[in-house]
Amino acid sequence: MSEDALVIFTPSGKRGRFAIGTPILQAARKLGVDLDSVCGGRGICSKCQISPGYGEFPKHGVTVEDDALSPWNAVEERYKSKRGMAPGRRLGCQATVMGDVVIDVPPESQVHKQVIRKSATQRDIVMDPASRKLFVEVAEPDMHNPSGDFERLKEALQAQWGVEDPLAGLDLMARLQTLLRKGEWKATVVLNKGNHDVRPRILDVKPGYDESGLYGLAIDLGSTTIAAHLCDLRDGAVLASSGLMNPQIRFGEDLMSRVSYAMMNPGGDVEMTRAVREAINSLAASIADEAKIDVKTIYEVVFVCNPVMHHLLLGIDPVELGQAPFALATSGSLSLDARDLDLSNINPAARVYVLPCIAGHVGADAAAVALSEEPGKSEEMVLIVDVGTNAEILLGNTSRVLACSSPTGPAFEGAQISSGQRAAPGAIERVEIDPVTKEPRFKVIGSDLWSTEPGFAEAIKTSGITGICGSGIIEAVAEMRMAGIVDQGGLIGGPDQVGTPRCIPYGRTHTYILHDASAEGGPKIMVTQGDIRAIQLAKAALYAGARLLMDEMGVEKVEKVTLAGAFGAHISPKHAMVLGMIPDVPLNKVISAGNAAGTGARIALCNVAARNAIEATVHEIHKVETAIEPRFQEHFVNASAIPNAVEAFPELAQIVTLPDVSFNTSGHGGGEGGRKRRRG
Repeated sequence: MSEDALVIFTPSGKRGRFAIGTPILQAARKLGVDLDSVCGGRGICSKCQISPGYGEFPKHGVTVEDDALSPWNAVEERYKSKRGMAPGRRLGCQATVMGDVVIDVPPESQVHKQVIRKSATQRDIVMDPASRKLFVEVAEPDMHNPSGDFERLKEALQAQWGVEDPLAGLDLMARLQTLLRKGEWKATVVLNKGNHDVRPRILDVKPGYDESGLYGLAIDLGSTTIAAHLCDLRDGAVLASSGLMNPQIRFGEDLMSRVSYAMMNPGGDVEMTRAVREAINSLAASIADEAKIDVKTIYEVVFVCNPVMHHLLLGIDPVELGQAPFALATSGSLSLDARDLDLSNINPAARVYVLPCIAGHVGADAAAVALSEEPGKSEEMVLIVDVGTNAEILLGNTSRVLACSSPTGPAFEGAQISSGQRAAPGAIERVEIDPVTKEPRFKVIGSDLWSTEPGFAEAIKTSGITGICGSGIIEAVAEMRMAGIVDQGGLIGGPDQVGTPRCIPYGRTHTYILHDASAEGGPKIMVTQGDIRAIQLAKAALYAGARLLMDEMGVEKVEKVTLAGAFGAHISPKHAMVLGMIPDVPLNKVISAGNAAGTGARIALCNVAARNAIEATVHEIHKVETAIEPRFQEHFVNASAIPNAVEAFPELAQIVTLPDVSFNTSGHGGGEGGRKRRRG
């Protein structure tokens, strides 16, 4: 039977053609996709659950028909009836390929669960939360003063705390009489007054003096990952941080792919909204469980997100964000009831605050970074880069602040990389290559030892070496450039040109073998020419965005670079500069801000005045639109070279000498062992 159906797996991006009738689990194993199974494909363990996607997928160039997989079978029905299975899920061992199909592997079906790197950064925050607890003593009902229980509760709040005319929902009214009598007319009131509210709201009433917690969630809703910090609203302490992959990735790895999905599939936006809200509910439950608190004590949520995520969270069709002039349905901050967003795994009366967006492609996440890092208060010209699937870039000082968004794609997250995977135990995260021998050594997540150090094999016995994550591929490419394995144009040399058998022919180009355990049945982890190109495209988009802001500001150099997000915490400034991801500055002027967007969300959660501040600040930030700036393409082409085709990097040259090699050959790029030849 011919291999005639294309199977594409997300979030890994791995793809291949398989014969009609091939089980999805078998296809996953052949491609090295991280899909779990412990029962040998008998439909017993349910570890191999998958979520097929149907409809138009312009990003992948496929249309998935409704019959792309074999029909639901008796094994799946038996499992679902006994154990239950989420709607839309199939068992990878039972569903077989019948046509081109896009398959999402959910986090719980992955052997190597993702490590969410957007952890909370230590920060002193002035506590002034919108939610607080107030103990009151309420007057008992009196035949001579026949007022209602709620009216007397309001009188107590006014007399004892100066709270003016609070609101309360009907569900609270239905419980109020029982609660007050149970507490013998003493009660603890959970009161909320956000910066948009004219009147405060009573979210909950507890009988008597209640010392149970008062918590909030600060959520950074990214294109690829959703990270949450559970904060104590009494003192700002972060009790737990957790995260998961954004399930929308199965509809498209980048933002425009998701906009395209909504355009091509009627109801696609509703589908993506449902998926992300379900994920947030799941995340709320898991983080509460981790912190050992009751989910009903979570009374507030603050969201930061890019514009497309913003619209899909709110249930707004993002189609207008896919075409000029990239109009937002609303750019202002929002205060909502949690039930408006179907958030059921927190207190039913909880309130939600969504930070404002700056412009059509610069969202609330960039506003949160501005709130956290305050570039407008810097005396130095500072460039702040928050790198993810979509890069948010801020440039400024006390004179003014500029912002732009640059579509870097998912390569920095380890997607679209041949041996790429999400950050998980077993993933290569650090790389060094000897410039003389061209031999590599590396570290994997879960161990502090280098692969050349004694005890490494024992230390990684549980996880093994499974692939390479975003930070690993970035360091690998930079190290290959420093070792002379890759030239300035990004071409990998052949074994004779480079002087190592680790460079082998690979199709019409070459690839570098980073780790080969195929003899023992393990993976062969390579850096291919395609991987280099993916990193070049991502870093060129990032640098071109930064250069556009510098052009608009009228400066040729910056004085300080702040790296934010998971990228900033895990990539060395030297490797970033060797690649040409960031402008040339002294390395001691490149600092990490950790998850600045998440920090901004926490500040907004814990301080109402900060919400007013960022709402004022976004109006002062000038947006530069990369999509219509004519110089973006020029900067992009120049930045495709490693580090850059035209710009000197004098600070980098003081610490690194990049080999002057060129692997261009006649015929095709890279060649197969052709002689080195320079173009005149």
